[in-house]
This record gives sequence, structure tokens and C-alpha cells, in this order.
Amino acid sequence: MIFAVGQDKIHVTGASRAEFLARFGQMLRDRSGVAVATINLDHLVKLHEDPQFRAAYGAHDVIVADGNPIVWLSRLAGRPVALMPGSDLIDPVCALAAELGVAVAFIGSTQPVLDKAAAHLQSRHPKLKIAARLAPPMGFDPDSPQAAALLRQAQASGAQLCLLALGAPKQERLAIVGRRLCPQMGFLSIGAGLDFLAGTQKRAPRLVRLFAMEWLWRMLGNPRRLAWRYLKCAIILPRHALNALLFRRADRKT
Repeated sequence: MIFAVGQDKIHVTGASRAEFLARFGQMLRDRSGVAVATINLDHLVKLHEDPQFRAAYGAHDVIVADGNPIVWLSRLAGRPVALMPGSDLIDPVCALAAELGVAVAFIGSTQPVLDKAAAHLQSRHPKLKIAARLAPPMGFDPDSPQAAALLRQAQASGAQLCLLALGAPKQERLAIVGRRLCPQMGFLSIGAGLDFLAGTQKRAPRLVRLFAMEWLWRMLGNPRRLAWRYLKCAIILPRHALNALLFRRADRKT
């Protein structure tokens, strides 16, 4: 699936979750490095607004669908993609790391959250090695010397995979800095995933997610912060729906 953002194109993988994990595992085995972004409608809004974010996204090796609207648009375009939220990838990716003997670093959130999330994951995967838990200060700049030092610290810990829990656009920008400075490492952006595991943020119940209403559940929990964000998402949706239909029509002609 391809999303047009200005003059740029964002490619979302058509791989299934099993295929993605197999490819991700092979990249970890080969130490070839990889950066994975998880796109949703809010990211699409930011991609239109923020050239730095757009450049970072374009430099990722793999982009997967983090939200149902992305999946629906892909079906409309005739190029269906699988739903793979970053939060849902944490456990299988950590299981894979444990199986391969790959050490993991956490970057983002707060120290208590990282410690609780690490304890949770290690209880589920006893062989998992979490080599570093790094919580940057408020105002952290992913392009700063401080960010480079943080990535070097993660690398020095022996970690080969970094889970980035900084939120967009910081985590995606940091991932690309990491791909340049630490080319053999893997980077996966997971948003609030570690906070969900630590219990400091509550994820929508499974039934709400099943009916693709997680956005409404979240907005009702914090309308002042999220109402404008979701309105902007709703505004760009028709444009991308039209682009998806045009993409499908062009596909049929070729």
C-alpha cells in the first residue's frame, strides 16, 4: 500500500504478521539493522505537517499498519495490509529476541515504567535479556548530541534491538539517527506500548479494539487533548480514501 504525502510516497508493507516477524528475525540474525515504523491516521496528519517527520518515515526499512483506518484504506486501494499495532508487536518481538539470544534496550517513557515493563516481559520470557533501560529527560531532541550519546549507550550495553517508546515524531526520528550511528541494530517504534505493559496507561478493552473503536474510547478518556487530534484525522480521511480509489483504478488499467 502506498500513501501519497505531498511529493513523497509512504510504502506500507503488505506482509502478514507471520511474514513480518520472520523477516524481522532474519534481519536480527544477520545483524543487518532495521527500523520499523507503525503508521496510523495521526501519523499521516503529522507527515503532512512536518517535513522532518516525513523524511524520517521515508528512511525506514519497514512500515506496518498501526490503525484500522490504514487497513481499511489499503483494502479500498486493492492492496490490503495486515493490522500490526506497535503495542501488539512488543511481546512477539521480545519472544523472538529471547529465542535468538538478542539483547534488548528500552528507550523512552520514565524509569519506573521501563522497570515495570521489563519485569513483565522477563516473567513471560525468562531468557529475554534487557540490557538497557534509558529514560530521556523532558524536551529530549532526537537530533541532539545527547540523543547520539544515548544510542551509543544502548549499543555499548550489548543490545542489538531498541524498543523506542517516545511517541511520534521523536521515536521515528531517533530510529533513523540510530540506523546511521548503529547500523547493525534494530529499532522498533512502539508509542505507549511499555506504559500499557507497566499499567501506567490503560489500553482500550479487547472488545472495543475488536470493533475498531479504540480511538473513541481514548478520546472520551481525554477529550480536551484528543478531540482536535481526531478531528484532524477525520479531515484528511476523505482525501486518502479518494487517493486509494484512484490507486485501485490505476492498478486495474495496468
